[in-house]
Amino acid sequence: MTDAQSSVPAKDETPTGPLTPANAQPSLNPFTQDNFKIGSRQFSSRLLVGTGKYKDLAETGQAIDASGAQIVTVAIRRTNIGQHADQPNLLDVISPDHYTILPNTAGCFDADSAIRTCQLARELLDGHNLVKLEVLGDADNLYPNVTQTLIAARTLVDDGFEVMVYTSDDPIVAKELESMGCVAIMPLGSLIGSGLGLLNRHTLSLIIENASVPVLVDAGVGTASDAAIAMELGCDGVLMNSAIAHASNPVMMAHAMKHAVWAGRAAFLAGRMPMRKMAQASSPQTGYFFG
Repeated sequence: MTDAQSSVPAKDETPTGPLTPANAQPSLNPFTQDNFKIGSRQFSSRLLVGTGKYKDLAETGQAIDASGAQIVTVAIRRTNIGQHADQPNLLDVISPDHYTILPNTAGCFDADSAIRTCQLARELLDGHNLVKLEVLGDADNLYPNVTQTLIAARTLVDDGFEVMVYTSDDPIVAKELESMGCVAIMPLGSLIGSGLGLLNRHTLSLIIENASVPVLVDAGVGTASDAAIAMELGCDGVLMNSAIAHASNPVMMAHAMKHAVWAGRAAFLAGRMPMRKMAQASSPQTGYFFG
């Protein structure tokens, strides 16, 4: 999807602003009215997917199509999107005419290399300025280097980029990144590629409650229930790659993730029942009528 297309509703969409538990209408399909904005762009799909680790480009394209994602992230340092004329081009299966390409700085371990990678992506994609920033601190655990991330984020925002930023699950750091102008905060659920799920629900909730920009879980999702839980917490979206690409059937898993994100979002909007320590009968105890 092009940047222009990303803000245009599909034919069956009738956007009326974001739904909340107070104004959700059960008789309507919430997913035709629940668009959300990242920076200057608007989207309806809250599932973002990566492009690495698939067996070939054909499987990549099929899985992404099954996911229903509109934003597709691409590791510029590891993937050919035109910088290598003698290699297969990823854009042949995920055309910018149909998807919003999200260049990311995967593999960068300092602010300078991340900044240069974003600048290269802008050149390759004709001025495209929406990027995912990640600056890693350790090659084994791929945990974010928060200090270098803050430096890179400030430089990129000042250079006109719309920065979606991968970070730790620290509410203070998250708020600082938002304050400097990042358009989305992307705290990890657990380590990249681990499939351990959301190990930090409380701190994620603190970030969500205090954010005025979208919060998207990035890293750690292993299966559909992880994605649903993230959305039930109130996340605006989920980004994943390994959970789909490493599944025995990536295309089927992509389809499952699409519906998991939908289900989690709908459950959040609906408002879950309160938890109780003791049982409560589901049938009424009074008011029986015997004719």
